[in-house]
Amino acid sequence: MWVGVGSRDEALPEHGASHFLEHLLFKGTRRRDAMEISSVMDAVGGELNAFTAKEYTCYYARVLDTDLALAVDVVSDLVTSALVAPADVESERGVIVEEISMHDDDPGDVVHDAFAEALYGNHPLGRPVIGTVDSIQTLTAEAIAGYYRGRYTPENMVVSVAGNVEHERVVQLVAQAFGLSAPGAPAAQTSKVPAPLRPWAPPPALTGAVVEDRPTEQAHLVLGMHGLARDDPRRYALSVLSNALGGGMSSRLFQEVREKRGLAYSVYSYSSHHHDTGMFGVYAGCSPSRVDEVLSLCREELASVADKGVTDEEISRAQGQLRGSLVLGLEDTGSQMSRLGKGELVNGEVLPVEAILERIAAVTPDDVRAVADDVLRRPLSMGIIGPFPDRDFSEVLT
Repeated sequence: MWVGVGSRDEALPEHGASHFLEHLLFKGTRRRDAMEISSVMDAVGGELNAFTAKEYTCYYARVLDTDLALAVDVVSDLVTSALVAPADVESERGVIVEEISMHDDDPGDVVHDAFAEALYGNHPLGRPVIGTVDSIQTLTAEAIAGYYRGRYTPENMVVSVAGNVEHERVVQLVAQAFGLSAPGAPAAQTSKVPAPLRPWAPPPALTGAVVEDRPTEQAHLVLGMHGLARDDPRRYALSVLSNALGGGMSSRLFQEVREKRGLAYSVYSYSSHHHDTGMFGVYAGCSPSRVDEVLSLCREELASVADKGVTDEEISRAQGQLRGSLVLGLEDTGSQMSRLGKGELVNGEVLPVEAILERIAAVTPDDVRAVADDVLRRPLSMGIIGPFPDRDFSEVLT
């Protein structure tokens, strides 16, 4: 069950509320307490979990096909009937603070938060989804409950199911769970309900470097720029470009940084997309003493591809990698569920896999060179974590 609410919906005093709710919905509903929620799924060997992102939250169950009705009932109960009790808010507050500490212990994760901050500043897209210790400590039960009641509404939800199921049966179970029909009654007719307008403020187009001085054995850095929005038709060309630049062992960055010079174990490029913006970044983890050499190589490759593009052979190889990874990634029901739910919620459509493969195949060398000429020439920003007490790395971005 996908809910169209994420950390981007949070005002500054609400920072971390979306993720806080993800925890609280498992603490009890009008029909089940926390132990009953856990035990009813354990009794059938099922998995029950959730995750929060910038623009959506997903609650999901994985069960045997014979337990479909139970899964629909439990997940719907969580999402629509959570108590959000003050006592649970207080007990879970400490759990989330520990989760933040665990996240902060992994600089390979934190550096992506630093990069987002460099791009978006104090805009909700620039803040960590999980919140901060200060924001979690100050959130009140009343504020979280109000956030829940105002945003967890049926018209802002999508139900996605993948596996050995029949569509009409799923529709009937969901209708019953939401009180749209009595048990045994014909399934309710479904219709597309437009998602409510999101009062999202456009993100600023910031540039700069966010440096976190830490005594780490390895420096972690993300160098990049503002990318493309989710509905930009050039996103397929950008995906091909990203794969050619840093998407596999034959990519330029992997060959230049790791294979030829042995400067990093992990180096890759990536693009991510939001409603009205996006980011394109290059990640590397290396010895702090080699940061300047790695940054120089990354900048050289970005400039070279912006000026000259990539070869037809690199484009063909990147297209093949994208097509293969897409199909192989859909071999489990969880991935299929995610593709269906996310597509319907954030894009308003679910493209058949064949259509996506056709769009990747239709990308031309000119398309890739054009998007490289645009995106890779945009002002650079950077997030970096390591033992750098006296550097702001501003010279890298000029």
